[in-house]
Amino acid sequence: MQNKLPEPTKLVSLRKEFGNSLVRLAKLDPKIVALDAEVSNSTFSYLLKQEHPERFFEMFIAEQNMVSVALGMSLRGYKPFISTFGAFLTRAFDQIRMCQYSKANLKIIGTHCGVSIGEDGPSQMALEDISMFRSIQKSIILYPSDANSLSKQMNIINNYISISYLRVTRADLPIIYDESEEFKIGGSKTLFETENDKITLLSAGITLHECLKAKEILKNNYNVQTRVIDLYSIKPLDIEVIKKALAETEQIIVVEDHYQSGGIYETIQATFPSHKIKSLCVKIAPRSGKPEELLEYAEIDYKAILKAVAL
Repeated sequence: MQNKLPEPTKLVSLRKEFGNSLVRLAKLDPKIVALDAEVSNSTFSYLLKQEHPERFFEMFIAEQNMVSVALGMSLRGYKPFISTFGAFLTRAFDQIRMCQYSKANLKIIGTHCGVSIGEDGPSQMALEDISMFRSIQKSIILYPSDANSLSKQMNIINNYISISYLRVTRADLPIIYDESEEFKIGGSKTLFETENDKITLLSAGITLHECLKAKEILKNNYNVQTRVIDLYSIKPLDIEVIKKALAETEQIIVVEDHYQSGGIYETIQATFPSHKIKSLCVKIAPRSGKPEELLEYAEIDYKAILKAVAL
């Protein structure tokens, strides 16, 4: 459990950490290969190309072909890491869907997820990706909230044999976890917890940081204790931690940079249908703008959380 907020000035790129982790893992595992859809300068998968050009495959703007080639590689014993913008993976969903029937071992990384990507606009905002990968049999979905958790979750998907999806935020984010923190499939992290918590905020990724901001304001301005849980494993969920929060706190709010359909809220609500849980998610048609403006516009920032809390 953490006991302090991260330093707001220490921002680290999750995308770059993905590239660094890919290189680190590739040095340890000769079966790792990387496939790109002509965005390696944005996903930082080009770092592997610099170190091991023979293990980097440029598939250009052909995401369907990229997944199909990766399937063939996985069936030949390689470990393909597929990376592109999360929104562009929708183009390859038919191939991903069929991979589940072919005993594929794919590590899929979607970057630039949610409205928080900012100025690039709706065409490049992945807002359906959680829903998409939830529907795939035997898939896991991990959603890191800082560079250190991303590095550890890369270890997890490297060792997981089936289809795994790592949802990566574009923005540089403050460090929450130290390098010794451990993560697991089906786990979560309770960042703040007291015996007097009235509210539980459930989140992951960039909106987890909005929850941390709201938690401080609720404590300092309203003397309201708030539990903050990082649901970094979206599929499978940490059922016991959520069940505990439902039993011990008066209000549960899920905050996510994703559409409601198929997202974190609906995942929880399907598991606990008889409980009243509030959802803060993207419910409007997104537009272009600065990340902080779009989080506020979509009503998933710390201000929206404060409005949603029943004081």
